[in-house]
Amino acid sequence: MNQNSIISDKKTFFRADQVGSLLRSEKVKLARLQRVAGEMTSEQLRHVENEEITRIVEKQKEIGLQAVTDGEFRRAWWHFDFLENLVGVEEYIAEKGIQFHQKQTKSRGIKVIDKLDFGHHPMLEDYKFLHSIAGSHLAKMTIPSPSMLHFRGEIEETVYGDTEEFFHDLALTYKKAIQSFYDAGCRYLQLDDTSWAYLCSEEQKEQIKAKGLDPDQLKIWYARTINEAIADRPNDLRITMHICRGNFRSTWISSGGYEPVAETLFDQLQIDGFFLEYDSERAGGFEPLRFVKRKDLQIVLGLITSKFGELENSDDIKRRIEEASRFIDINQLALSPQCGFSSTEEGNLLTEEQQWAKLRHVVEISRDIWK
Repeated sequence: MNQNSIISDKKTFFRADQVGSLLRSEKVKLARLQRVAGEMTSEQLRHVENEEITRIVEKQKEIGLQAVTDGEFRRAWWHFDFLENLVGVEEYIAEKGIQFHQKQTKSRGIKVIDKLDFGHHPMLEDYKFLHSIAGSHLAKMTIPSPSMLHFRGEIEETVYGDTEEFFHDLALTYKKAIQSFYDAGCRYLQLDDTSWAYLCSEEQKEQIKAKGLDPDQLKIWYARTINEAIADRPNDLRITMHICRGNFRSTWISSGGYEPVAETLFDQLQIDGFFLEYDSERAGGFEPLRFVKRKDLQIVLGLITSKFGELENSDDIKRRIEEASRFIDINQLALSPQCGFSSTEEGNLLTEEQQWAKLRHVVEISRDIWK
């Protein structure tokens, strides 16, 4: 079976899915250190990455997942690596890292220094390799949402003194990116976004206001930009979004239910599905799902945590899915971990064996529910 025929239209989806990133293997970690030390060439590093990505793709197939990823094995960060390779964006060493609860990331930042555009992005080749080894499975590509360039980046006023012009160019840049991945064979693209979870948190909204930004205006800008970026996409390209609350070394950033953004997300964004974090009480209840009016919108419930290795009780997960079905048709629901296992190269605090057990758990529970 050709992998592009797996999804014949945007209404087809998988009951068992995953967010994307996987724990970096020891071979990849060592090779990256050797590359930094000058003990290995870029070509040699890529060879190691290719071998390890091939191994983990086969493992995903063995577990029973129908959509496979490269585990983001070539990245250090889930977002910066993509964003800094857009035309007009560059990396810099920030004064401090991103603050999570009890932990802080390495220092890294991005800034917009010229007009935005999408050129020959290195991740196009990354996708092409994944596509070449996916076989009868669907190759899933994950990239940060356009919102993240504004939310995490600095914008030179000499380049974009007009905010409306910035978001216009950002939407066009992403429209080019989406078409480029499609032309490379991609039929399943996921946009990862932490900004919406921040807009659910009273604490984080106060920090946003302290920066001189209006949370309500951000919702308008971000929703419009995403919709403009994905408009006119091919009918057989499925685009989903993962709403993340922070995931670094098994810690988190934001808390708060989806109520403040639910109507905007579920009723205004013209994407095909949402991956929602529901692995802890910090996400609130399922009541915001009442704003899902579209019958073709998929909601993937992240009820299995990627932060710790202990397996959830299957019956508990099934009861929670039943609870969610009070607000949305169960046939629009699916199951996944709440986030990736390694949003940065450091990874969460569990073993690779526990990671695979988690993903296998997702597949087995899904098979029991949607027989």
